[in-house]
Amino acid sequence: MQTPMATPNRTDAGQDALVAVEGLTKRFPVSKSLFRQPSSFIHAVDDVSFVLAPGESLGLVGESGCGKTTVGKLLVKLLEPTAGRIRFRFPTRDGADGGSGDAVDASAIRSADLRAFRRQAQMIFQDPYESMNPRRTIYDTIAEPLAVQGIGHLTDRVDRVTEILTQVGLTPPSSFLFRHPHELSGGQRQRVAIARALVIGPSFVVADEPTSMLDVSSRTGIMSLMQEMAQRLGISYLYITHDLAVARYMCHRIAVMYLGKIVEMAETEELLRNPLHPYTRALLSAVPVPDPAYRRDHPDIRGDLTLPIDPPPWCRFYDRCPAATDFCRDNLHPRMEEHGSGHWVACYEA
Repeated sequence: MQTPMATPNRTDAGQDALVAVEGLTKRFPVSKSLFRQPSSFIHAVDDVSFVLAPGESLGLVGESGCGKTTVGKLLVKLLEPTAGRIRFRFPTRDGADGGSGDAVDASAIRSADLRAFRRQAQMIFQDPYESMNPRRTIYDTIAEPLAVQGIGHLTDRVDRVTEILTQVGLTPPSSFLFRHPHELSGGQRQRVAIARALVIGPSFVVADEPTSMLDVSSRTGIMSLMQEMAQRLGISYLYITHDLAVARYMCHRIAVMYLGKIVEMAETEELLRNPLHPYTRALLSAVPVPDPAYRRDHPDIRGDLTLPIDPPPWCRFYDRCPAATDFCRDNLHPRMEEHGSGHWVACYEA
């Protein structure tokens, strides 16, 4: 298994952090009315905090509906947060020393500055079949960000699209430029989606389960490509996935999310070797083992996923936790606390 490039652990906010998220919260009203304010909300993301260093990849792991994609959309301003702060410190483009620019509060970015923000922060979507306009050619799809950003003239854009197609493994590029999405396989479409996200040279990319809709033969190639491009271009990823094996391959650190909250975060190998939260242990016990003779116990959790509509103030995992006590129910959801170097967990019983 390929090991991600070494990066220092960044679990506390530092001056050199590329992205610093503090208390990020997003709530969706259950119903709207012209004559009264909504009284119930879906707590999609609730008090999430983390930092991401330049060149680092953070895996956001959890079951469907836990709020992973919502976090990603908040970071690239496809959604606006209900509360919290997202601060970016993008590298300067014109400085010869490669230094970082001033920190930018994403909540303060308005339409006039949004184009500059989009040049630094991009997103790769989960579905390669739905993320492209079927009427546009591959050249039009990849060149659109260049046109929006006003980068280069027509000849320059053709050269840049040809270059990025070669980098993502679609060769010879001349045979792909004027094809349409329906003429490509799923893996080829996702390579086009990666090319579109990277063609303008962003510093930060949210990858929302980019391999989950691909067949097994395509997944390894896409993951290797994303790692290679990250190392070549110095990109930081927030890699959203429900697959711990993929997170181990792709990410320096893993954050485990449950019902809108991060419940554990650590260096990848540390978290997989020493899971402290009961939910993390349950996720690991559900990972398939490639041995038909191997038998394992079922994950020691009970019940179904708690509804995210106005959840109670105590621990979100209380109803399913095998270690839950009255203390867990009588107190607010536990805060993240450090257990060893860089290993954070939100659990009273850890």
